[in-house]
Amino acid sequence: MRILNTIDETKQAIRKLKEQGKIIGFVPTMGYLHEGHIHLIEACKKENDITVVSIFVNPAQFAPTEDFNRYPRDVDRDVKMLEKAGADLLFCPEIKEVYPEGYATYIEVEKMGKVLCGKNRPTHFRGVLTVVLKLFNITSPHHAYFGQKDAQQAIIIKKMSVDLNLDVCVRTIPTVRDADGLALSSRNSYLSTGERSLALYLPGALDKARLQINSGLRNAEAVKQLIRNELNRHSSIRIDYVDAVDLERLEDVETVELNDTLIAAAIWVGKTRLIDNFILGEI
Repeated sequence: MRILNTIDETKQAIRKLKEQGKIIGFVPTMGYLHEGHIHLIEACKKENDITVVSIFVNPAQFAPTEDFNRYPRDVDRDVKMLEKAGADLLFCPEIKEVYPEGYATYIEVEKMGKVLCGKNRPTHFRGVLTVVLKLFNITSPHHAYFGQKDAQQAIIIKKMSVDLNLDVCVRTIPTVRDADGLALSSRNSYLSTGERSLALYLPGALDKARLQINSGLRNAEAVKQLIRNELNRHSSIRIDYVDAVDLERLEDVETVELNDTLIAAAIWVGKTRLIDNFILGEI
């Protein structure tokens, strides 16, 4: 696996590969890789000649009060995992390479970025879209791969790709879970043993809601209240949001449709924010 740290050398490497007729797949990450990332890489390898991965903890998507400085990092460990997984090229830039002095351009998203995770993180998707667009321009992929755990992110990136006429096909890969059902996340490393037990209330509540929907429940408010009730069973869990939205515009729905609804929730367990969801349909 070739490791590149600058934009210019990465663009040059990709250009040469494309001149050879290679199909480029791209998996953007913030590092501290887990099995969910490996599934993205495996999906990428199946559809492309070259698998490009980036590791960049993007400061633009963290608010000043969030965990940018605490976010887990271990590039040496990540490199070993990527080599074992069969990645071909790693783009691993410093912050000043991506955001040089005087940097002043950002991508804004309208309503879709102000709901769900955007309610209490109003600048988050501005930072996400900015760095993703920059990474797309740097790596020039034919296909890019994102996890369903971050469903809102994947939907908004797909929308950006359409709206800005980008030549990249955005793929969404199903959420990967540990044996206990918790969605894999780099932030799971923050959890103590006791906190991890509390975190399991989140997938458990969503599973109960899914069962009720499959049994005929269609009222969105009733679905959301069911999830809230399950999460409120333990006073140490703090709910950020529980929502039911359509997959196209991320707007609230009154009735759960079986082919285009996202049921999503976020909670705080101690100082750790966790998200999870399930989708009725495809994104």
